[in-house]
Amino acid sequence: MSKLLLTGFEPFLENRHNPTEQIVLELDEEVVGEFEVISRVLPVDFERAAEMLIEYVDQCEPAAIMMLGLAADRTKVTPERIAINVNDSVEDNSGNAPVDQPIVKGGPAAYFSTLPIKKMTDALVENGIPAQVSNTAGTYLCNNVMYSVLYALEQKEMDIPAGFIHVPPTFEMTLHHSAHTGFPYTSIRDSIKLMIYALSDD
Repeated sequence: MSKLLLTGFEPFLENRHNPTEQIVLELDEEVVGEFEVISRVLPVDFERAAEMLIEYVDQCEPAAIMMLGLAADRTKVTPERIAINVNDSVEDNSGNAPVDQPIVKGGPAAYFSTLPIKKMTDALVENGIPAQVSNTAGTYLCNNVMYSVLYALEQKEMDIPAGFIHVPPTFEMTLHHSAHTGFPYTSIRDSIKLMIYALSDD
C-alpha cells in the first residue's frame, strides 16, 4: 500500500491548541483510500521544521505529501496554490523572526502545489464543507515548509504530489474571539480525509 506523509504543527503564538496536531495524531497509521497515513508533528521553528520534514520524506519514502497548518483567521479549508521563497514574519516558538530572508538562496521565486487542489476543494464543497483554493500561504512556517519540500523534491528528482492545506480554527478556539468563526473539529478532520480520498482517485 502506498504511504502518504501527513504533517501538522504544534501550537504557536497565542494559539494554545492546533487542530492540525490532533488531526495527524488521530489519522496516523489509518488507511484512507489507497494510502496508509504516516503522520508527523512539526515544531514551529524556522531552523528545524523543514529540515525535519525532509528527513521524514527520506525515511518514509511516501507516494504523496500533505502538509497541514492552522490559519486562525480563515473561515474555509484552503488548499494552497503557491509557496514563495521568503521568510518574513513574527516570532516562531524559538524566538526567530526573519525579515525578507530567502528560504533557499538563489532558489526559484516560487513553487506551485502538485496536489490536485481544485479536485480536492470540489470534493469538500460537494460534501458541505466550505473550501476554496488560496493563492497565498503567507510568509510564516506554513509557506516555509511547503516551499522547502517542493524544492527538495525537485532536487531529488522525486515526482510525487505534495502541497499544503490551511485549516480554520475549531469552535473551542474562537470562544473568546467573536470576530472569528470556528468549525467543529470533526468537520476539519473529515475534510482532510476527503482530500486524501480525492488524491487517491486522481
